[in-house]
Amino acid sequence: MPIFINNSLSRKKEEFAPLNPPKVNIYTCGVTVYDECHIGHARSLYIFDCIRRYLEYRNFKVNFVRNITDIDDKIINRAKELKRDWKELVKQYIDGYYEDLKSLSITKANYEPRATENIPDMIKYIEGLIDKGYAYVTDSGVYFSVRKFKDYGKLSGQGIEQMLTGVRKEPDETKEDPLDFTLWKISKPDEPSWESPWGKGRPGWHIECSVMSQKYLKADTLDIHAGGRDLIFPHHENEIAQSEALTNKPFAKYWIHHGLLTINAQKMSKSLGNFVTIKDFIAKYKNADLLKLFFLSAHYSHSIDYNEDKIGEAKKQKKTFEEFLFSADFWRQYYEYRSKQPEARELTKKTDLIETTQKDKEKVEKLSVKFEQAMDDDFNMPQGLSYLFELVDLGATFNSQDKRDGFELVETKLKTFLEIFGITIPKFEEISQDILKQILKREIDRRINKDFIAADEERQKLWLQGYIVSDTGTSASCTLIRLPNS
Repeated sequence: MPIFINNSLSRKKEEFAPLNPPKVNIYTCGVTVYDECHIGHARSLYIFDCIRRYLEYRNFKVNFVRNITDIDDKIINRAKELKRDWKELVKQYIDGYYEDLKSLSITKANYEPRATENIPDMIKYIEGLIDKGYAYVTDSGVYFSVRKFKDYGKLSGQGIEQMLTGVRKEPDETKEDPLDFTLWKISKPDEPSWESPWGKGRPGWHIECSVMSQKYLKADTLDIHAGGRDLIFPHHENEIAQSEALTNKPFAKYWIHHGLLTINAQKMSKSLGNFVTIKDFIAKYKNADLLKLFFLSAHYSHSIDYNEDKIGEAKKQKKTFEEFLFSADFWRQYYEYRSKQPEARELTKKTDLIETTQKDKEKVEKLSVKFEQAMDDDFNMPQGLSYLFELVDLGATFNSQDKRDGFELVETKLKTFLEIFGITIPKFEEISQDILKQILKREIDRRINKDFIAADEERQKLWLQGYIVSDTGTSASCTLIRLPNS
């Protein structure tokens, strides 16, 4: 089955055809390290991690690059505000960024280059643009001449006159046109700087991504360039202009942009007191899966609004998965225990497990195909998630019917798909021998001895220990329907 991607460049859904399959080159704009990462960053990190995982599930060999902007006006201004050395500030927030990745269980990219590690390559890139007549030097730095790139605006869909609206020429700038953007900025005496043919300075933000994406992916044309919708203009528009001006090749075949995040229908802002960092969330809820399930509630391309009610829904969803997986693990341990007990021999003869039919297996496969079809359709994660709950319901039916191999087939599929979504597969503790013994005694009382009073007493004892069991009317003694202590 082909994968279709809603390409921001063409504004239509296109069949995904990487340049050199099965290899896929993906670049996504990473964080600028001047503050702690917030849950808006988490959405970006998570969404593209899911896309990467799904492509790998579909047997693509993904080479994934996510940069770190560690020199920028925001970093310099923040360091001045805090009266700190900018390098110390950068180190603090890079360390914090990697702590966030770990707490979210998000895989590191194949390469996570820092801008300051690649400045010689940026200088060479800028020299190439000057040589080709697309850039010019002034007393304040080097600028890209936007009007010389005829396709400028093709990603954002804006014409030159539209872009000029709201743009003003700063009095201290020497650029020729208000739309021209910085490639190299001459630094002030108290600012970080690097030697260049145009004087001591630092690279512009846009040139960083062009250089690092092409360098580390070893390609002039990327398969996928990804980022937030807020980066389309001017950042991604400028990346396209400078990259295609230099190489005369398309910069990226597919552009994927995720929607933005609000808090209770308001833009996240420290001044509004609604700024939620990743660390804030983890400290409050102790579980990153809740944030991930919240993200899965909306298509990646849509905006999403964060509020407590939605996290409450995520808690219920997580509990559903955990209870099912615990039930699967519990019964596996129980049947293994029962098979070794002499007193269970007669019971085993009377309660042979029912073989899962081909029709049952087809039901599992049908839901698996539906999950893949949802993901193939522009990575429709909310739809894909809905099929996981249908899998859980089907598995519960198999369990109540004593169709153990069908139950385990659902468990295997569910774990595979949860891993694509980066949802934790819980590791449960070994069930105590006392609990297993009680379950067995209850089953013998009910199935062999027909002592229903004793069976009910055992049920009460189990309930007091956190295990709620329910008779199903089939050959099984009972079905576990609640995770202990939940």
